[in-house]
Amino acid sequence: MTTFQDLGLSQELIAAIEKLGFVHPTPIQEKAIPTLLNAERDFVGLASTGTGKTAAFGLPMLQSINPANRNTQGLIIAPTRELCLQIANDLKAFSSELPQIDVVAVYGGANITMQIKELRRGAQVIVATPGRLIDLIHRGAAQIHGVDYVVLDEADEMLNMGFQEDIDEILSSIQEERRIWLFSATMPAEVRRIASNYMFNPLEATVGTKNATNANIRHEVYSVRARDRYAALKRIIDFYPEIFGMVFTRTKIEAQDVAEKLMRDGYNADALHGDLSQVQRDKVMARFRDRSIQILVATDVAARGIDVDNITHVINFGIPDELEVYTHRSGRTARAGKTGTSISIIHSKDSGKVRQLEKISKAVFHKMEIPTGEEVCEKQLFSLVKKVHDVEVNQAEIEQYLPAVYNELNDLSKEELIQKFVSLEFNRFLSYYEGATDLNLREGERDTRGGDRSGKFDRFFVSLGELDDFDKQNMLRFINSLKLGRIEVGRIEIKRSFSFVEIETSMSEEFQEKVNAYVLDGRQLKAEPAGPRQGGGGGSYGGGSSDRKGGKRGDGRRSFEGKKDNKGYGKRRDGGKSEGKPFKKKKAFY
Repeated sequence: MTTFQDLGLSQELIAAIEKLGFVHPTPIQEKAIPTLLNAERDFVGLASTGTGKTAAFGLPMLQSINPANRNTQGLIIAPTRELCLQIANDLKAFSSELPQIDVVAVYGGANITMQIKELRRGAQVIVATPGRLIDLIHRGAAQIHGVDYVVLDEADEMLNMGFQEDIDEILSSIQEERRIWLFSATMPAEVRRIASNYMFNPLEATVGTKNATNANIRHEVYSVRARDRYAALKRIIDFYPEIFGMVFTRTKIEAQDVAEKLMRDGYNADALHGDLSQVQRDKVMARFRDRSIQILVATDVAARGIDVDNITHVINFGIPDELEVYTHRSGRTARAGKTGTSISIIHSKDSGKVRQLEKISKAVFHKMEIPTGEEVCEKQLFSLVKKVHDVEVNQAEIEQYLPAVYNELNDLSKEELIQKFVSLEFNRFLSYYEGATDLNLREGERDTRGGDRSGKFDRFFVSLGELDDFDKQNMLRFINSLKLGRIEVGRIEIKRSFSFVEIETSMSEEFQEKVNAYVLDGRQLKAEPAGPRQGGGGGSYGGGSSDRKGGKRGDGRRSFEGKKDNKGYGKRRDGGKSEGKPFKKKKAFY
């Protein structure tokens, strides 16, 4: 089997990649690296997303850089901030034994003044997004005319995002005696045009079939009624207890709506779309990377360039029209040689799209049925049993408690203990799926109303509101942090210093206990039954009252005036400050 030492790389680069744990190159690396090191020609590399293209062009570029020359010699253009940062970080890791080489990432949404300072200190390699690079060129900060090597990474994504004119402007401003390396998952006409206009007699290496999807991805299709798409999504997620995946939607509104519904229903989910600020995007992605989020709901544009390891499933909440979009969606899973599953939840009218994608991509789309409630419960049960079997016991920590535990459970047989444990952890899940409907749309069946049933809700007053910097999403994250398991949440009304939250009746008592035991920033929280919602948006709860300016309450809870001082602190009625902290910094559940 080929190793990196067989590809002609320097000892410094081999030492660096061995530290990273890489031994054998991927197919695109095996084809591209020797070619880029030895051939004085342009290059086109076609390979699915997640096959190691960064090392395929990054290692040859680093080896070709002259460390003694402080001018910019290599330029890598990527479609998104996330991919730009990923490439830059990878190149810095690859060049750990080459300290004389500086790699600088420049992208929108970050401080341009700091990026200009970094460039002026010297950058032999610039990794950039198109828009920010053009801005820096116009300011005279990015000197790219004498660049020797140019990489267009994820070229098809860049063109799908509308960067055609930017790419033309950038390539036109670089000297003619340069080499262009173009890497892409697909080869649409627009990418072929760039190769024709700016590249001279390029060598081409293809891993797999052109425009084909990753062979390690299993493609599944579930046909449901239009009204049952969300119920089907939940059923599929429940059927894969260890899922770590992405759900793709067509619009920003749909992404936000699906994410909020999942959070209400107790899933560790969040949304990623164009209406989020860069700070919000970074926080969501950080939580997804560390697996605090199990399901990320995203639009195609927002997800461009995301590189997260070990994503098990990609779910299309409606199948896309273009092969390129489907290829990039499904390419988020099965990265670096792993396997993954791409699931499409479709309506009967989408069957033609599936056949077309199947024909063009040369992939087999397996027609599947939404699992029954019984099948989901069985899968969850054995997942739970496996977790118990595999859990590591910290003997030193629990030893002092074991005698009392053994004494309490002494009258139970092994079988009774197992039965009670399973019932304790599993009864509510079984109850939820009892009598669950068939969500599959049978061939020839008309689209009628239907879907999983929803339970009854109890309405609670909760002593958290806008003054605590809480909105609906933060409230959902707070509820999930209570570790109540799978819990359905109904309507949420955020008021200035408190909120009303609807909790499924079967979990209302446990919810109230958990909230009343919770201390946030030194303050004991409170949850009380609030009774049914009244018309007109009233503001009463329990037996107390609150006006819009934070007037006195009947039960003596903390009260804030509606105004803030010039430092952004909320004022107490006694003139003191709220624990000396600006409200805007309270993001405990973000």
